Amino acid sequence: MVAAPRACRAEWAGEAVELLPERALWWPAHGLLFVADLHIGKAATYRALGQPVPGGTTQENLARLDALIARHAPAGIVFLGDFLHAAQARTPQVLAALDAWRARHAALALTLVRGNHDDRAGDPPASLDIEVVDEPHRIGPFACCHHPQTRPGLFVLAGHVHPVCSLNGPGRDRLRLPCFVQDGDQAILPAFGEFTGGWHVPPGGGRRFHAVGGDAVWRLPPG
Repeated sequence: MVAAPRACRAEWAGEAVELLPERALWWPAHGLLFVADLHIGKAATYRALGQPVPGGTTQENLARLDALIARHAPAGIVFLGDFLHAAQARTPQVLAALDAWRARHAALALTLVRGNHDDRAGDPPASLDIEVVDEPHRIGPFACCHHPQTRPGLFVLAGHVHPVCSLNGPGRDRLRLPCFVQDGDQAILPAFGEFTGGWHVPPGGGRRFHAVGGDAVWRLPPG
């Protein structure tokens, strides 16, 4: 029997949330999933520029979204920016995959908070029926943003930097893992998309890290 993915529970802005190993955030009280930085079509964009990169990343991203939807049955998904990677991502194959995915989840409410890549790629096709808003987009005590920032009186959920942290092993061994980063009244989600890379967030300043590895999320000790 395959063990179920193990989320890590947290309380942000007085609300119980779950940090998921699929690199998404679940808010059970409102039935919402938060996903940052899909970068759909990034590999297609690089191929359009003549770079030899593997295909299949769009299908992998959408399959992981399918699995999250099947597990949590959300009322909606809030995308925290960078849904499409670039204008070159709008290939017939990518758009067909997105249309097929949307058809499987036609009743699901989708919201996109515009990020910097969305500004360049343009809003998603109207056929996807995604509400597109600018940051900050308030939902209850949360300010849904793409860029990390502070919003007085609100708890910010953001993406953009694709955070990773390092775990030190014996000798010179070091493991880099995607992570959730809480910094005061702000949390930065790891990039959901495949083929996105990451930025090492330095410790300190009261930051709290939740590392994502395999099928689990771990709360790391302060340091």
